[in-house]
Amino acid sequence: MQKLYADVAKALRSNKMAKIKIWPHEEICPNGAEIESLPDETICEAALRNNIKIEHACEMSCACTTCHCIIRKGFDSLDEASDMEEDLLDKAWGLEQTSRLSCQTIPPDNEEIEIELPKYNINMVSEDH
Repeated sequence: MQKLYADVAKALRSNKMAKIKIWPHEEICPNGAEIESLPDETICEAALRNNIKIEHACEMSCACTTCHCIIRKGFDSLDEASDMEEDLLDKAWGLEQTSRLSCQTIPPDNEEIEIELPKYNINMVSEDH
């Protein structure tokens, strides 16, 4: 836990944090949210660190689509998805051209992105991680 606080403090001093705006989602984030990610932190990790419970049934190992999100702003600033991520996204509910797995997507430093969490995912059993 101490390392996390040190990482947050270092990122705040360097001002290299990406800003992530999460659009309102009926269950996960009813009012929407604006959070910041640490350097090299995925969207999913940043959301979970900010108590936004994005599903991640495979524990963020790129083996499912429960953390699927749609990038509404800033898609072109992201690194390309891997072949594995693309293959999984083909199975995601509500797939769009700007869909990504939040566990695989690291926003660039000092960028602003906006994401939407789909209303549904293909997880049959939701677990509180």
